[in-house]
Formats: sequence, C-alpha cells, structure tokens
Amino acid sequence: MVEEKSKEAAKPGTVRDGKPKKKKGVEVKVKKTPKPKTIKPGTVRYGKRKKVGEKQKIFIEKPIGGEKNGGTRMVRVKKLPAYYATQLNPKRRTKHTKNRFRPLRSSITPGTVCILVAGPHRGKRVVFLKQLARGLCLITGPFKINACPLRRVNQIYLIATATKIDISGCDIPKHINDEYFRRVKVKRAKKEEGDIFEQKKEKYVPSEQRKKDQAVVDKLIVSAIKKREDKKMLFGYLGSVFTLRNKMYPHRLSF
Repeated sequence: MVEEKSKEAAKPGTVRDGKPKKKKGVEVKVKKTPKPKTIKPGTVRYGKRKKVGEKQKIFIEKPIGGEKNGGTRMVRVKKLPAYYATQLNPKRRTKHTKNRFRPLRSSITPGTVCILVAGPHRGKRVVFLKQLARGLCLITGPFKINACPLRRVNQIYLIATATKIDISGCDIPKHINDEYFRRVKVKRAKKEEGDIFEQKKEKYVPSEQRKKDQAVVDKLIVSAIKKREDKKMLFGYLGSVFTLRNKMYPHRLSF
C-alpha cells in the first residue's frame, strides 16, 4: 500500500527532494529568482530617465486686443535676463588690503639721500630715516636746509642716489610712527549760521609736539653732515632742486 501511494504522489512535472524529476516527453519548468545587479566601484551606469510629468511650456498663447494685431501672440513664461555677462566664467581677483606691507628696496637704506618725484615737495632731495610698520618711508629734508618736514612717503615716489649720510649714531624718537602722523578731524555742528560759501576750509597747522620733534631730528642730521669733509658741497646739494634740462634722459642718468 505504501508503494502505491508513493507512485500516485509522483506525478509528471512535480519536484521531489528539491530536484525536478525528468520524464520522457514532459518538460519541467523551474522559476529562477533574479540576481541583484551590482555595480563595481568606479563604474557609471547609463540608462533612460524616468518620465516625470509633462514638460514645462516655454511659450504661452495670450489674446491681444486690436483689429490688426492678429488676435493672439506667443509670450514667454519666463522673461529673458536683461543683462548678459561678457565672460562665461570670469576670474575672481583677490582683494588687496590697504595696510599691505611691502619690502623695502635694497638701494634704500637709513641715511640714503633720495629725490622726491611727487607731492608738494617734488624735486627736493631728502634723507631717508627708516621704514614704518605699514611699509611707508619716513623722510626729512632736513627742514632747516630745504623746508621739507618729517613726512611719510611711499617708496615708489623715491629715487635713491649714491650719496649716503652716516646716521647710525642718531637716535630717532620711537614715538614717531604711523599713529603720529594721523590727523584729528574736528566735528562741525550740523546747523551753522551764515552762508555756506562764506565758510572757509581750515588750514593745517603743525602742533607744538611736531615742531619740537622736527627740531630734534634736524639737529641730529645736521651734526652728522658736519662730520663729513664735503659738508659744504652736501649742504648745497640738499638745498638744490632736481630738474631735467634739454637732452637729459632719466634712464641714462646715474644718481
């Protein structure tokens, strides 16, 4: 009886013990589970995009009044920009700060006689004292010789000459720095009486401290010049103004 039941259970196309039993003239179908697709690192898969709704319209038809205007007109949904960049990817330039320190030229050293190129004292020969914290050069005439006071000048406006004065023994006051030359702005009242055109600009007047410091620096430099053998020539050289005459070319001169 047991053998008969087992024979009846074993019908064509059935699976026994996990394996299909093949019979002559009978096809056995087995469903295969799909394997998950894996992508190796560094590879790119290309495929069709999924359809996401309808495409946005660029133009819309709008009615227009008037007998001879056609009745309708195609108008853009988004207006085009009024400004077009001249370059697609413009280069971004770095912002330069005002207080950027520049190294001093090798030709300019303490005691070097320089020629001023620009400013109210242009053409005068001045003595370079030191470089300040912000990179500007501290110079002086001296004031007794050519009326050029203590000033801050950018080194691009100085022409260094071969003449040099030994100021190693001169102790320049330490309080003469960038803050020393800053002017104090006087605040005006909002409502002032009288006409606007009658008001005059206030002229700069040096303080008493500035006058004392100028006298101290002039004394130190004049004493250093007097120690030289060519002091008479040097006093005249500092007091004269540099000028260019006919057929004098700056690039051919040796200062």
